[in-house]
Amino acid sequence: MRMYDIIMKKRNGRELSRSEIAFFVEGYTKGEIPDYQVSALMMAIYFQKMTADETLALTMAMAESGERLDLSEIRGVKVDKHSTGGVGDKTSLALAPMAAACGIPVAKMSGRGLGHTGGTIDKLESFPGFKTALSARQFIENVNRVGIAIMGQTADLAPADKKLYALRDVTATVDNMSLIASSIMSKKLAAGADAIVLDVKTGSGAFMKREQDARMLAEEMVKIGNNAGRRTIAVISDMDQPLGFAVGNALEVKEAIDTLGGNGPADFVELCLALGSRMLTAGGKAAHVQEAEEMLKSVIADGRALKKLAEFVEAQGGNGEAVYRPELLPKAEIVRPVTAPRSGYVGRILCDEVGICSLILGGGRETKDSVIDLSVGLVLSRKVGDYVKAGEPLAMIHANDEKRAAEAEARYLAACSITDKAPERTPFIKAVIE
Repeated sequence: MRMYDIIMKKRNGRELSRSEIAFFVEGYTKGEIPDYQVSALMMAIYFQKMTADETLALTMAMAESGERLDLSEIRGVKVDKHSTGGVGDKTSLALAPMAAACGIPVAKMSGRGLGHTGGTIDKLESFPGFKTALSARQFIENVNRVGIAIMGQTADLAPADKKLYALRDVTATVDNMSLIASSIMSKKLAAGADAIVLDVKTGSGAFMKREQDARMLAEEMVKIGNNAGRRTIAVISDMDQPLGFAVGNALEVKEAIDTLGGNGPADFVELCLALGSRMLTAGGKAAHVQEAEEMLKSVIADGRALKKLAEFVEAQGGNGEAVYRPELLPKAEIVRPVTAPRSGYVGRILCDEVGICSLILGGGRETKDSVIDLSVGLVLSRKVGDYVKAGEPLAMIHANDEKRAAEAEARYLAACSITDKAPERTPFIKAVIE
């Protein structure tokens, strides 16, 4: 088999076989096939597209290119949840305890934040002492004992995807649906779950800005998961403004704690119920979505979900007392308002710009080596459609540096528009793909 022939076959619009795809993925991962030949193939794929069979073959080849987690020792149906990323997305912090309190084992690998989107691992490290460097044995034992374990992604998980993505990033071949979907799903399949629930974001703070693109990606990923023998469900949710009110690591942890205490923002609660109910039905704990939602509401109402979060934090070396006393979490020295320049309705909040405000304050990474400040960020006082009077707060800035606070304030004001007429409200959950 020759790489030259594979490139020509795809360039001419023909379907690659499973063995041809496995050949190039394995050869490239081992360094036996050069960048320039794989670049040529990626460009051919970009223009000629991939069939469903090709996309599945590419996903499986990447999933099998390195370590695969064996979760067979964990009791019950393992349901993984994945988000395509956004601003203020603290969903795993609330959803994992809710699902675990309902009997769904949550064995999750998560990443750190880079750029304007936050990472679950960083947020969890707001709990003093919390550790995400677990051995495979600790990971499995924690899930069986507590119901939840979350650890950092290992370098050995789907290494072919990491190498291919880096190449696509510099050859203008990132935005192809098959390549995006196979990249995400290869890591999910390698992580060993029995079922997968996907939160696909759309809007100004999401990777997929247009709803139609988010739907296409969701459909592609659901198809891959189901064809790979994993029950897969996708929920398409809005990311045209931050999720909830809090943006920033410790601030988002506090909001997740509030939510488990029954005082969560409406959009965040809606998302947790939409995703959680699909986790429960996929895991066989509920017959239908309505029953699952009632189960999730009950574990919040009786305190079991909050208790589960504390148990999880303590199991990974963190101070579980901070769940009941959030004042123990990191706090910024400067807290000041961003005030409205005039009265009216909040007509728009550019979501990605809010993420950049948090980045400016020190709450995110511009490079992988950046050190983040867990205490800083923003808490929105008004969201799209809310009325505000001149001089009232649009948001509260949490900072440890006056210069950064002033820069973030100016940027936040530029990201908001105030209109005389209330904007039309659109559904928060756009669609569910099963």
